[in-house]
Amino acid sequence: MTPGNNGASTPEDDDPFGYLYADGQANGAQPPSGGYGYPNSVNRVRPVGTRQYGAPQGQSAPTAAYGQAAPPQQGAYGPQQGAYGRPNAHYAAPETLPGGAPTASQQPSHGGGGGRRGPNTKGLLIGAVAVVAAVVIGIAVAMTSSGADDDKGGDEAGGNTTPTQSESTDPSPSASNSAEEEVKLPSAQAGQLQLSPGVATASDVEGAESDGGAYVTGLNQPGASVTWTVDGIPEDGAYTLFARYSAAGEDQSMTLTVNGKPFGSKMNLSNFAHAADGDFAKGWTKTYAWPTLNKGTNTITLSCGDGDKCNVLLDQFSLKKGNVKD
Repeated sequence: MTPGNNGASTPEDDDPFGYLYADGQANGAQPPSGGYGYPNSVNRVRPVGTRQYGAPQGQSAPTAAYGQAAPPQQGAYGPQQGAYGRPNAHYAAPETLPGGAPTASQQPSHGGGGGRRGPNTKGLLIGAVAVVAAVVIGIAVAMTSSGADDDKGGDEAGGNTTPTQSESTDPSPSASNSAEEEVKLPSAQAGQLQLSPGVATASDVEGAESDGGAYVTGLNQPGASVTWTVDGIPEDGAYTLFARYSAAGEDQSMTLTVNGKPFGSKMNLSNFAHAADGDFAKGWTKTYAWPTLNKGTNTITLSCGDGDKCNVLLDQFSLKKGNVKD
């Protein structure tokens, strides 16, 4: 079948696009009139830019030179839209209305200004923690290795100063004996002392510790004295002089002379044993004084001077270095 009039036909048999073909145009097919959406009608095809919305149907809107905006047209659809990029007074975008959809520039940002996302701080933090942990582990391993090497070197060099189970921090017996010999000072018993006239030794009263239980008696008279010549003082300095004696009843005191010079006021010879008067066997006790001695030989004299009370029995003398009480 060819386009054209082939006799009576129904509307749906007509080809609405027959005018587009050469055969249809030869048979007198014309473009249909009317608007879109109606049977047997289509809009005419026009060159681009020759039709504007709002112009009466069948008329073409006036055109303008290239680059110039066409004059506005008034038609059924209201005022002609403005040129591209210019706002239309009768049109407003939804985002410009109250409660409208936000524009791209109004979209909330996530972690950064200007609509840009901020840095991934969580990832940076995890990376930093991992780096620090690796550094700490490396330092610990290095210190452990260094400590092991140091211990090995100390053992090889004999630098381990910590005592082992077979060693002792206590001084050896030889060292202890040497120290005792250094601080050991002379002592004198009753028979080794120089006695003044009228003074003698006896052993009738029990309790004396000198050899044979001897002690010095007869000191309770004016001018009586006993002298000890001390040899072997290691150095100048303070020393403690101990005197063992017996006093009964009233407290006594006598004059002490060191190297020819009186030392202090008096040497205290009190009845510390609280022995009854005349009971010298119960009155043995000890007293001390802190003289200053010279290196080498010194003389120590205990005498009964003016105002002294000298009713004592003298057992022996001894020395210790420094100012002590025992």
